[in-house]
Amino acid sequence: MSSFWIILTGALVAVTCSLLGCYLILRRMAMVGDAISHAVLPGIVLAFLISGSRQTIPMLLGAGILGILTTFLIEFLHKKARLQEDASIGVTFTWLFALGVILISVFANKVDIDQECVLYGEIAYVPLNVWITDTGTNLGPQAIWIMGSILVLVLIMIFTSYKELLVTTFDPSYAAAIGFSTALWHYILMSMVSLATVASFESVGAILVVAFLIVPAATAYLLTDRFELMLVLAAVFGILSSVLGYLLASQIDGSIAGAMATMTGLIFVLAFIFSPRYGILRKKNEADKTGMIIEESKV
Repeated sequence: MSSFWIILTGALVAVTCSLLGCYLILRRMAMVGDAISHAVLPGIVLAFLISGSRQTIPMLLGAGILGILTTFLIEFLHKKARLQEDASIGVTFTWLFALGVILISVFANKVDIDQECVLYGEIAYVPLNVWITDTGTNLGPQAIWIMGSILVLVLIMIFTSYKELLVTTFDPSYAAAIGFSTALWHYILMSMVSLATVASFESVGAILVVAFLIVPAATAYLLTDRFELMLVLAAVFGILSSVLGYLLASQIDGSIAGAMATMTGLIFVLAFIFSPRYGILRKKNEADKTGMIIEESKV
């Protein structure tokens, strides 16, 4: 049963992050997830200092608030300070992460809160952290309920706001011309990314969250030009990576999160080589055919 919970948690995180990752890839903001996963450290520390507890809910609230603040700071520096997007991300997350380290060293140096315990979860422990009601009923791992709720929210956002998100992602100028608030939809999307990232990394680890945000979406991007199909393929690749990653970790007795992240990379490599439109083999064949045509024309 533990295997089922671990794979299910990985699949829920994978689908949630992969769907959001499709928008991040097309907006050229793929590393926002990595920035958020580090920048939320001061929020976690402040949540502990205010609540005096390391319970999940206060930590998620503190991290979630800092995650949203991170997206606002990135956009502020990009728009007002005229920094490049990647520079804005780098400045924001390094500053906030350093602030979190200082807060830990000054106010919580005798408490088990450090960058390892708050940023790098262990998916193998998911079955141990269960939700037990006041009546003693075991409802299963908390991570399943949390990630299931986040996934439902992401799906509701996509289905109810598909047109707005699509237009503001592909052509912000046109979206503004027809009356869509590009800033509003940007912050809505980034808030969902923050929520999903914060909810995910406690269970599966920051590295796996970033892998699920970027790699399945990038893989799907190589295989299709239709956005609807890209969303579906990204989710499928995420689930496949979770299942195959767990099987790989079981065989080699290694890190489950590391194996899942590795499988996302292997699937991407296969798409990069064999993609019918953008793969290396396709480009090589086209180059060979072009060379043959040139040679024949010379003859």
